[in-house]
Amino acid sequence: MPAPAQIFDLSGRTALVTGASSGLGVTFARALAEAGANVVLAARRADRLEAVAEEIAVAGGQALPVVCDVTEPEQVDAAVEAAVRRFGRLDITVANAGAVPEGFSMPERLPPALWEQSVKVNLSGTWFTCQSAGRHMLTHGGGSIIVISSYTGQAGMPYFPPAYQASKAGMVNITQALAVTWADRGVRVNALAPGWFPSEMTDAVLAAPVWRERVEAQAPLGRTGHPEELVGPLLLLASDASSYMTGQVLVVDGGTSAVVGMTPYSAELFGLHAAVMPHGLGEPITPAASSPR
Repeated sequence: MPAPAQIFDLSGRTALVTGASSGLGVTFARALAEAGANVVLAARRADRLEAVAEEIAVAGGQALPVVCDVTEPEQVDAAVEAAVRRFGRLDITVANAGAVPEGFSMPERLPPALWEQSVKVNLSGTWFTCQSAGRHMLTHGGGSIIVISSYTGQAGMPYFPPAYQASKAGMVNITQALAVTWADRGVRVNALAPGWFPSEMTDAVLAAPVWRERVEAQAPLGRTGHPEELVGPLLLLASDASSYMTGQVLVVDGGTSAVVGMTPYSAELFGLHAAVMPHGLGEPITPAASSPR
């Protein structure tokens, strides 16, 4: 039986991480490089990718920055091809790129364009990433794909971006569908579902005390997560330590999704929506006082 350190060792393997220019994507890329993997960094902002690649190189790792918009399948294919061309193989893919363009819009006011943009990045972008990586892995004997979903994809969350929630739930189904389809050919597909962690996407909303207090109160552990607390779960799914796992969703949310019941929504929280969203998109539609029943 291999030693634990050997089970988690990624030396000689190549990992592709989308959304690797900031936030959790950077955390994931660093962790994979520290575990021995060659890392391909894919995102839209070239300057940030270069900075992350340089940081990994200074630490003794190997990283290749590739400008990539995951909503464009040709660009995703090009990132996979760049990984194979530079490192000879692709063993691990982390489909991490995501966006919340609808912000704090009320569902009843959400413009179609913002719905479509969210679904395009989160759901379609994940699909294109999994499909492109999967094609290579199926041809070359297997690999591990990790979809970065969210605990909000497990159940409904009130007054939270609906397109984001729907796309994250769809990502879970993509994970399961591909896992059971590709298992016989050696490609494992699992999902990591974080709760609230600091990142470029969440920093602004967590800076609002009324919101931070709410999410901390909902978590049995009583706080938001630290990015490094996702490293262990990520390496589990990326490495041979999870060789008998596929189609699974690993939730890392401080226990929030284990709670029965819902925290009431306060007037201060409704005020936050109204304050941050333009054109009344954050204001709920309520019955007029004279409306007939």
